[in-house]
Amino acid sequence: MKTYRRGNNRLMNDINVVPYIDVMLVLLVIFMVTAPLMNPGQIDLPQIGKSLEPPAAPLEVIIRKDATLALHDHASEGSEIAVSRVELLAILKNRQGAKAEQAVVISADKNVRYEEVINVMDALQQQQIKKIGLLTQARGK
Repeated sequence: MKTYRRGNNRLMNDINVVPYIDVMLVLLVIFMVTAPLMNPGQIDLPQIGKSLEPPAAPLEVIIRKDATLALHDHASEGSEIAVSRVELLAILKNRQGAKAEQAVVISADKNVRYEEVINVMDALQQQQIKKIGLLTQARGK
């Protein structure tokens, strides 16, 4: 801010804005010239090799209180089939041959020994079944 004195000893306070306007006009011209030269942002999306299919309904292996096994296929809406351990592994091996990505879930009664559940999980892993899960029930409030 410049202070000038006039002839009669009064102070004059002025702001000279002409240089600021000149700078703003120069910046405006620069931005107007360079804006069309800039490339808009382009996104390279990933490619997928196969079509997206909905996941297959899981096969449920049921371990009852008396340690007997049953198989329930949620995809076919069928009922439970009582099976032995050898039959279970044969059925699962056939199903996994057709649909390798089909999940298998184990639902065991809460009174079943932990060892029984681990034995079934171990047998499934030995059959090269990759997706194994445990089915639980939410607690009621």
